[in-house]
Order: sequence, then C-alpha cells, then structure tokens
Amino acid sequence: MKIKINISSDIITKPIMAEAILETGVLLNISQAHFDRSRGEVVADVLEDKFEMMCESLTSKGAVVKKLDTPINWDENECVECGACLSVCPTKVFSLDDEFNLQVDETKCIQCGTCVAMCPHNALSLGNNG
Repeated sequence: MKIKINISSDIITKPIMAEAILETGVLLNISQAHFDRSRGEVVADVLEDKFEMMCESLTSKGAVVKKLDTPINWDENECVECGACLSVCPTKVFSLDDEFNLQVDETKCIQCGTCVAMCPHNALSLGNNG
C-alpha cells in the first residue's frame, strides 16, 4: 500500500524514518520524496499488514502518516489521448495498446501529480489524498 509521510520543519533534521525502520523492522520502498527547509514529504510503499506498526512509530516521532488509497482518476470522455501523460509519468502508468488507445495501470501510480499538471484537457486528477 502507498503511504504519504509528512514531516514538519521542527523535526525535519531528525532521522525519524531511519529510526522507525530500525524500531519496527518494517521496510519502506520510497517512490518519491521532497524536502526543503520548511517540510518533508515522502511517498512510500509498505506492506499492508505492517502499516499500523509503521504508522504508530512515525506518528510517535512527530510525522503525519496517511494512506494513499485513491490512485489517479482518468476521465476517458475528456481525454483526447494526446500522450502528454505518457511522456512525463515516472512509473509508466500510461501506455498505448496496439490500436494506439491509451491504457492506464493505476497500480503503478505513485500519485506525484506530474501527469495532472501536464494534461491539457484536465482529464486526470488525484483522489482526496492531499
């Protein structure tokens, strides 16, 4: 399952993710991360049966953890299959079939929003994952 870990400025310099991994023994597969002086945000995969344990550990260290359970939304009626999403998606969510019809594999989505920003017809949106 995909999770988003938000780290505030007051704890951004602390190794809370490393501590949580060592404390729980739960591995995270980080697919996206952004850090600056004011905050940190990490999108990662964690095994579903290990989510609660990792969430409790990170939360106890000051992070905010949220399940990302709504992948990319594709409005087929609005889509003109221009291919803008194909060229920018880092995980290859989008592909073309043999007839050059757009195919969407939501399971690959890391919810980075890059395709949403590039779509000229607003045919893509992210769920309510903030």
